[in-house]
Amino acid sequence: MVDVTATGQAKGVVMDADAITKAAEHLLSAYDSGVPVEPIITGFPDADLTDAYRIQQEQVRRWVDAGDEIKGHKVGLSSQAMQRQMGVHQPDYGHLLANMFHAEHLPFDASGYLQPRIEPEIAFVLGAPLRGPGVTAADAIRAVEFVVPALEIVDSRITDWRISIVDTVADNASSGGVVLGSKPTRLTDVDLRTAGCAFHINGELRATGSGAAVLGSPLNALVWLANTVGPLGIMLEPGNVVLPGSMTRAEPVELGDSVVSDMGELGSVTANLAPQ
Repeated sequence: MVDVTATGQAKGVVMDADAITKAAEHLLSAYDSGVPVEPIITGFPDADLTDAYRIQQEQVRRWVDAGDEIKGHKVGLSSQAMQRQMGVHQPDYGHLLANMFHAEHLPFDASGYLQPRIEPEIAFVLGAPLRGPGVTAADAIRAVEFVVPALEIVDSRITDWRISIVDTVADNASSGGVVLGSKPTRLTDVDLRTAGCAFHINGELRATGSGAAVLGSPLNALVWLANTVGPLGIMLEPGNVVLPGSMTRAEPVELGDSVVSDMGELGSVTANLAPQ
């Protein structure tokens, strides 16, 4: 029996279908109980990236079957520092579901998050489909309708963020929530590499960064994503939101926090976590 890795290469499967189901239910139980669970690799020490994506896809299938909708994808581990930390040489990806999106400025219920952190990103909104392999930077540029400033809430269903690459991929790339800014910008009006951000929590400057921190340019993350998921039969659809990766380190947040990322000519985005 063979499966396909995130790079499109066939390889042997370590976990059978029953094990994939069991691992997915292990992670899903954290959403129901509000209590993080032990790492996947504790129960399945031989699990690899292929298995991790199958576990992720099983959870996404259940969410969609229950009435949710895929609204896009996120790219994680897009900085060299994070790749070195996780012992990998490429990014990973996760799915963005409709229920993950929160309105800008308005307080939203964040009580369902277990161990939330937040990070600033430049979100792509597609106006045309993208499907790899073979997607070039030129193809990606043509497909992007506009970009907006964004804040991504990353969360882990794994106790104390004790994650390996298998754990974070299985856990939908540690996806949590998304807040999109309201100022659209055409790619012709901005240089994504030099676009900067000042990242504040409760009025305190926590970090600064630029688009160059994301694989040299956030556009490279979009190209990587299209070419990675294409061989798996996944097309990036018009209207999809793609989060390419963080411009700074992720910062922990709590209920009641107000987070602002000011991206200069791209505008700003504000997330308000409702107090308890």
